[in-house]
Amino acid sequence: MTKREKIANKATELLANEPNGIRYSILARLLIEELPDIANNTIHGTLCNPELKYFKNVFKPEKGLFMHVKFRETDSASSQIPVVSRAIREEDFYESFAIYLVSDLEECTKAIELGGNKFKEKWGTPDVIGVKKARPSDIISFETEIVSAEIKLDTNNLITAFGQACSYKLFSHKSYLVIPKQSRNADISRLDSLCIIFGIGLILYDCTDPQNPNYEIKSRSSVIPPDMFYVNRYIKDIADELLG
Repeated sequence: MTKREKIANKATELLANEPNGIRYSILARLLIEELPDIANNTIHGTLCNPELKYFKNVFKPEKGLFMHVKFRETDSASSQIPVVSRAIREEDFYESFAIYLVSDLEECTKAIELGGNKFKEKWGTPDVIGVKKARPSDIISFETEIVSAEIKLDTNNLITAFGQACSYKLFSHKSYLVIPKQSRNADISRLDSLCIIFGIGLILYDCTDPQNPNYEIKSRSSVIPPDMFYVNRYIKDIADELLG
């Protein structure tokens, strides 16, 4: 048996007991401890092979995470997803996120709760929408920006939420997707990559506690000029409340 085959076999053995998988740095450390006769560089080189050439029963559900194939169906952290009380609604997080946009991220000078079907369009209505305007005290002025956010409580419908966040770019300079931090690790990883590609901001929160959501930003939204036709079409219905 070659050294690389020994590494692969030992890694597979370790992963067989970890339903949530093992991150690269931890797996490498464990292998170095278990196989002291094999050079560290050989261990790292074997793990870094993008095609997992020496592994038969191991796969990577996301960047930097190794998992045994017998856990493929459960997909990473599915066992971590909590049962959310029926009494908790998405609307319970709107106000706190509006405050977070203004006070913590400082992405807006004002943000309001929206949700429902306020815009009466199949493209959807943001759960929270904000505006960033230059203040009289600002030495250098800037153009007004619209910021929208889609908050999702259901961890099984995240790709739909991503699509909604994308649609808000029609009339928003910035768009944020807000999802439970209890979501599957693989889903968070995929959405993180998608959000970076499309310029959407990604924020995680604790969906079990409306009083303390503990919002955590993964990536900020890029500023992309929207279509001003749609800006004026949608914002006119909430102009007094948002811009006043």
